[in-house]
Amino acid sequence: MPNFCAAPNCTRKSTQSDLAFFRFPRDPARCQKWVENCRRADLEDKTPDQLNKHYRLCAKHFETSMICRTSPYRTVLRDNAIPTIFDLTSHLNNPHSRHRKRIKELSEDEIRTLKQKKIDETSEQEQKHKEINNSNAQNPSAEEGGEEQDEDILPLTLEEKENKEYLKSLFEILILMGKQNIPLDGHETDGLPEGLFTPDNFQALLECRINSGEEVLRKRFETTAVNTLFCSKTQQKQMLEICESCIREETLREVRDSHFFSIITDDVVDIAGEEHLPVLVRFVDESHNLREEFVGFLPYEADAEILAVKFHTTITEKWGLNMEYCRGQAYIVSSGFSSKMKVVASRLLEKYPQAVYTLCSSCALNMWLAKSVPVVGVSVALGTIEEVCSFFHRSPQLLLELDNVISVLFQNNEEKGKELKEICHSQWTGRHDAFEILVDLLQALVLCLDGINSDTNIRWNNYIAGRAFVLCSAVTDFDFVVTIVVLKNVLSFTRAFGKNLQGQTSDVFFAASSLTAVLHSLNEVMENIEVYHEFWFEEATNLATKLDIQMKLPGKFRRTQQGNLESQLTSESYYKETLSVPTVEHIIQELKDIFSEQHLKALKCLSLVPSVMGQLKFNTSEEHHADMYRSDLPNPDTLSAELHCWRIKWKHRGKDIELPSTIYEALHLPDIKFFPNVYALLKVLCILPVMKVENERYENGRKRLKAYLRNTLTDQRSSNLALLNINFDIKHDLDLMVDTYIKLYTTKSELPTDNSETIENT
Repeated sequence: MPNFCAAPNCTRKSTQSDLAFFRFPRDPARCQKWVENCRRADLEDKTPDQLNKHYRLCAKHFETSMICRTSPYRTVLRDNAIPTIFDLTSHLNNPHSRHRKRIKELSEDEIRTLKQKKIDETSEQEQKHKEINNSNAQNPSAEEGGEEQDEDILPLTLEEKENKEYLKSLFEILILMGKQNIPLDGHETDGLPEGLFTPDNFQALLECRINSGEEVLRKRFETTAVNTLFCSKTQQKQMLEICESCIREETLREVRDSHFFSIITDDVVDIAGEEHLPVLVRFVDESHNLREEFVGFLPYEADAEILAVKFHTTITEKWGLNMEYCRGQAYIVSSGFSSKMKVVASRLLEKYPQAVYTLCSSCALNMWLAKSVPVVGVSVALGTIEEVCSFFHRSPQLLLELDNVISVLFQNNEEKGKELKEICHSQWTGRHDAFEILVDLLQALVLCLDGINSDTNIRWNNYIAGRAFVLCSAVTDFDFVVTIVVLKNVLSFTRAFGKNLQGQTSDVFFAASSLTAVLHSLNEVMENIEVYHEFWFEEATNLATKLDIQMKLPGKFRRTQQGNLESQLTSESYYKETLSVPTVEHIIQELKDIFSEQHLKALKCLSLVPSVMGQLKFNTSEEHHADMYRSDLPNPDTLSAELHCWRIKWKHRGKDIELPSTIYEALHLPDIKFFPNVYALLKVLCILPVMKVENERYENGRKRLKAYLRNTLTDQRSSNLALLNINFDIKHDLDLMVDTYIKLYTTKSELPTDNSETIENT
C-alpha cells in the first residue's frame, strides 16, 4: 500500500518516488509542532497515535541536516526533527480547485505570534553558535573533534557532487538490469570473431546512456584512461551488494514493524554453479494482510551442522532479524536434502522454542512426506515423475499427443479420460493424489513416449525423440512401478488429512484433531506389514504385466548377490525390507516430528475464528492452548475476560451477521482493535507456514521466485540481480545507495575509477 504525503499542495506518494516517508511522532509536544507547521485544521483533532499510524510526510519537507542514517541501509530523522519546508501558496493560483488537504487560514494575531516565535528560535540558534565558536577557540582539540561529528553535513565540493551524480547513474543502470533480468555479462564469445557480439551488457548500457546525452557519464568517460574498464567487475559486485541490501532492508523494515514472522526456504537451486537456498519471510503487514516475501539466497552447505550455523548467522547478524520473534519455520526441499534441513530446524528450535517446525502451505503433505523418505529408489522415482511432467509441458503438441492416447485408452470411460486430460495440463506432480494419478496415467505415458520415440513420420526432432526414449526406459523399470504403487498405498492414509490442512480454517482445526486416528492407522499397517505389502506387491506385479514390463530386482542388487548361493531373497521380500518397511516407519516418525505438541496446540487456537466457534457451539477453551503465546500478548492478565467477551460477541450476534470464516476476515473486522489479545493471537497464528495465504495478491514472493528461476539460464543467474528482479516493485533510495558506497568503498580523495581494472590496448 503506497504512502501519501500529508503536506498541503504535495502530491508525492511512495510508489512514484524514491524519497523516504516519515511517520508523525508519537511524542505529543513534537507531534503538535508537526501539525502546526503543516497548517491542516483537519489534523488538529487527531491523537498522536492516530497521526503516527495513518499519516506521513516525505523528506522534501525537512532540512537536509534533519535527515540522517543510523545504519548504512536506513533513512531516519534526527530526534528533534521538525518539518519546516512547505508550499502554502500554490493552491491560490487555482482557487476553484478542490483540495483534499485544506490549508488552515491564520488570523493576524496567529501570524504575528508565529513570526515572533521564528525570530526567537533564530536568536537562540545564533547564541548557541557563538558559544560553540568561543568554546572551540579556547579548546582547539575540541574543534577538531567537532569537525568529525559535523562531517556528514558539510557542503560538498564540485568534484564530490559530480562523483555522486556519476555513481547514481551507475546504480540506475544496475537497478534497471536487475528489474528487467538482464545479465551483466554479454553473449558467449568463445570461438567467435571479435566484435560480433557486445561482450558486456552493462558496458553497452553505459555507452547507450552516454550517446543519449548524459553529460555526467560523458565527462567521466572522456577523462578515463583508454586502457581501463569504465566500471570494473569489482565495482559492479560492490554496487550490486549495496542494491541487494537496500532492497532487502525495505522488506525487513516492515517485518520488524510487525514484530512476529516465520521463515520458509524453498528447494535448493543452482546459481552460477553453486547451490543456494531461497529464503522467504512471512508476516502480517500494517494493513493486516498476510504476506510472503522473498528476501534472498543463502549458500547451501553439505555439512548439516555448518549449514545450521550459517543459516542462523546470516538471518540474525547479516540481515538483522531478531529470531526471538520467529514463530514458525518450514523447509521445502527435494529428496536428499530434507534430513539436513531437519537438523537446521532442530538447532533453531533449541535456541528459539517458539519457532514451531511446520509444513508449508504451498507444498502438499503427501509430496512433502514422499520427498523426505530416505530411500534411494523413492528419490529416483520422484525425479523421474518431475521430468516426465516437464517433458510434456515443453510444447502444446506433446500435450495434444498425450491427450490423443488418453482418448483411445479411455474411450469406454469418457468422463475419466476427460478428467485425466485436464489434470495432465496442470502441474499435477504437486497434488495430494499425485501417485494415484500417476498409476492411472502410467499406461498412457508409456504408450505416448514409446510412440514419440518410434515415430516413422519424423514429426519430432532428435532431442525430443531421445528424451522420450530415456523417459520411457525409466518408467518401464520394475523398480519404478513398485515404488509408485507402494507410495500410492502408504500415502492414501494421509491424503485426506493433508488436503484438510490446506483447506479452510475450520478444516485445518479439525484436521489437527484427526492426527491421532491417522497415526493409529499407519501403526496398524506397520504391525501387519507382511499382509499389506503382499497386496501392494501384487498390484505392482499386475500393472507391470499389463505394460509388458519384466519383473526383476534392481541390477545393482543382482550384481552384489552373484556367487551367494545361500541367498533365498525373492523380489517380494526384497521390496518389503528395502521399500515398504522404511517408508511406513519414516512417515510415522515424520508426522510425529512435524506435528509436535506445540504445533498442535497452536492449531487448536484456531477455535478463535468465529466460524469454528460456531461449529463448536461456542464451547471452546482457547485460553489453555494460548498459554504458549502468553508472552506475545499485550495484556495477558485480561486474556480470560477478553476471550469471554469475544465468544459472547459472536454467540449473540444479529441474525443478518455472518460469522467470519478465516483469520484474514477476522483481522479485518472494524472492531478488532477492541480485542488486543485476540488480535495478537490471530496475527501469530496467521503467520504459521501451515496456514495458506488467503489473498493471492500477497503471495507474490514465491511466484516471482519461480518465474525468475524458470526464465533465467543457470549460468546467468545472480543472487544480487535475482533479488532486484523478484522485488522490482519495492522502492529504492538512490542517494542512500550512493552514500553507502562512498562510505564503504571510497575515501574522500578516491574516485570510482581507482577500482577499475586495467585491460590491454587493442
